[in-house]
Parts: sequence; C-alpha cells; structure tokens
Amino acid sequence: MCEVRRMSRPASSDSRLLFDLPEGPDFLMELAARKRGLWPVAGTDEAGRGPLAGPVVAAAVVLDPDNIPEGLNDSKQLSAAKREQLFTLIMQSAFVSVASSCSRRIDVIDIRKASLDAMRRAVAGLEVAPKLVLADGRDVPPGLACEGRAVVKGDARSVSIAAASIVAKVMRDRMMARAEATFPGYGFALHAGYATEVHRKAIQAIGPCRLHRMSFRPLKQE
Repeated sequence: MCEVRRMSRPASSDSRLLFDLPEGPDFLMELAARKRGLWPVAGTDEAGRGPLAGPVVAAAVVLDPDNIPEGLNDSKQLSAAKREQLFTLIMQSAFVSVASSCSRRIDVIDIRKASLDAMRRAVAGLEVAPKLVLADGRDVPPGLACEGRAVVKGDARSVSIAAASIVAKVMRDRMMARAEATFPGYGFALHAGYATEVHRKAIQAIGPCRLHRMSFRPLKQE
C-alpha cells in the first residue's frame, strides 16, 4: 500500500503565477493607478454577448475604496440570489452607469463592436469622470475620454470589473424577464435569450421576434 503524507505547508515554488494565484478579484490595480495619480478608476464589463436574443448590456462602476462590498466576484461564479444581494450593495455604495446595445444594432455592427460601444457609453454616463478605465477582455472601448486598460479575465482579477459584471448581469436578466410579458412563448424569463433547447424549439414553432439577433446562427440565413 502506498503511504500518503499530508503536507503541513505548501511546497516552495519559484513559479508564483502558476501556484500562488489569488482566490478572487482584488483592488490592487486600482490602488496602483491611484499611486500614479490616476483616480478615480472605473471598471466596466458587459453581459449578453452570446444569446440569440436581447440586448448586450454594459455597466461601469467606480467603487468607494472605504466601502467595497464583500464577496464581489465574476458574476458567472455567483448564484442569482447572491448577485441580487451584491447588486443592491453596489448601487448603494458606488457610482454606477448602465448602457445597452439592442439586437438590431448588434446585427448591423456586430456583437464585438456593439459590446464595446455599450461599455463606452456606460463609462460616459458615470456621475464622476474616471481617469482610468479597466475593461474586461482584450479590447479597450474606443472613444473613451480617459486612459483605458484591457484586462483579460478582469472580472476575476479586479473588484471594480467584478462589480460591473454583476450590475450588467442583473440588469440584463431583469430586462429579459420583463420581455417575457411582451414576447410570450419563448421563455425569456427562464433562459434570458440564450440558445437553450427550450428557446430553439420555441423559435422553430413560432418564429423569431424583433428581439432576436438575426446575424446569429441558427437564425442567420446563409
């Protein structure tokens, strides 16, 4: 029988990026920016790039360094109840702005450009003008009035971006739930426009509505 020994402490490593990853997002990028004189700092993120229907929604958030809600994380890692709880705390303690791009605009300019434009407009709508914007993903939204920085997997690295991801997700889910009353039969309140089996069967049965993104497969006509 092989003997298994429990280590009392982690083995030392010279590869910190591989083995000493943080457990969740933090405020380090924002604090580093403040030391450079770039303050305030806004985080921005979007929700809804992948669905077959509905808008893409972006949020921009400037957190209060002295009142950061506990538990901020990538919205996809949180339950719906936890997102709603954090949404309320963010709205009470931070500067927040939300913008969206509708399905028609997505079809005209493509989802990437529509997402970035919504992020830009969300930042522009903030009550305080940021000196730096941390944007989730690989792209900085064009047209920002200040310096911007793209942060890959930013919602898992920056609490400002994580807060924006939560606001964007909650707002979009609420919008799609309300859309259920206007466009019944698709189950928007259940799946928020994503390509679930229920949604795809509904499209086959009753056809698309004006919330659907006709440039997305399987709606796109070759």
